[in-house]
Amino acid sequence: MSEKGFFGKIIGGLAKTRQGLADSVGNVLKGFTKIDEELFEELEEALILADCGVETSMAIIDKLRQKAKSDRIDTAEGVKDALVAIISDMIEGAVAPLDIKYPAIVLIIGVNGVGKTTTIGKLAANFTKEGKAVILAAADTFRAAAIDQLQIWADRSAVTLIKHQENSDPGAVVFDACAAAKARNADLLVVDTAGRLHNKKNLMEELRKISRIIDREHPTAHRETFLVLDATTGQNALQQAKLFAEIADISGIVLTKLDGTAKGGMVIAIANEMDIPVRYIGVGEQIDDLQPFDAQVFARGLFFEEESNDL
Repeated sequence: MSEKGFFGKIIGGLAKTRQGLADSVGNVLKGFTKIDEELFEELEEALILADCGVETSMAIIDKLRQKAKSDRIDTAEGVKDALVAIISDMIEGAVAPLDIKYPAIVLIIGVNGVGKTTTIGKLAANFTKEGKAVILAAADTFRAAAIDQLQIWADRSAVTLIKHQENSDPGAVVFDACAAAKARNADLLVVDTAGRLHNKKNLMEELRKISRIIDREHPTAHRETFLVLDATTGQNALQQAKLFAEIADISGIVLTKLDGTAKGGMVIAIANEMDIPVRYIGVGEQIDDLQPFDAQVFARGLFFEEESNDL
């Protein structure tokens, strides 16, 4: 997809967030008379209301105070431009390039209902389009619906799904999937896992068991663990990320349903408060609406309704 097409999808997908953030900041700046502590406090409140989070909003405003002083900013437009630049730098600073070496195994973790199964299906489609041989593993054996949904996505992308019966051992599924991946020289094995965060101890033990099986059965495979979060839950998604970080070595975050929420500011909070890069964002229902995360394009999409070279 061209950069213009990609930016167009982000622009469309962030419409609700952009409206909320731009309106909040815009309303504060409309009443702008001078740069003082009252202005900074109102901007901080506007960022919090846009789901940037308290800690992150305070960090942004602290940087804005310093920049306003050092650059002698004295106009509303200057304040907005500085705010955009600070947020852009904050997001970009938290992103490292995704460098997958093949063969690779990607574990997908996250609570039920965040869009894990759909994410796996779209990832399979993305990598298949790139010419990679993909295998899926249905290791969330506690929900028959999850297995059935994965089969539908596997059929759409013409990839193999390794599955067992409902309530079977997830480790056995991963064992068979590793064997299939090696036998068929697959480039990528994507593993669905159960999302029972209410029992962290059991989930931790299950993920450790899966990890041990992969280490034993496919030790040379490159490993990634992606946490899927539902952007519509705002700050709750950030709390989920912190909880999962306690039980798993997360290498990337996938944010789904960004097109359906005004809470996209939580992406900034995740970038600032978690040392984990956002890898993909979901901006629609179509199979190609799971996009690799581009920090600069995302920052532009938060503030501009058309392609701009301002950032």
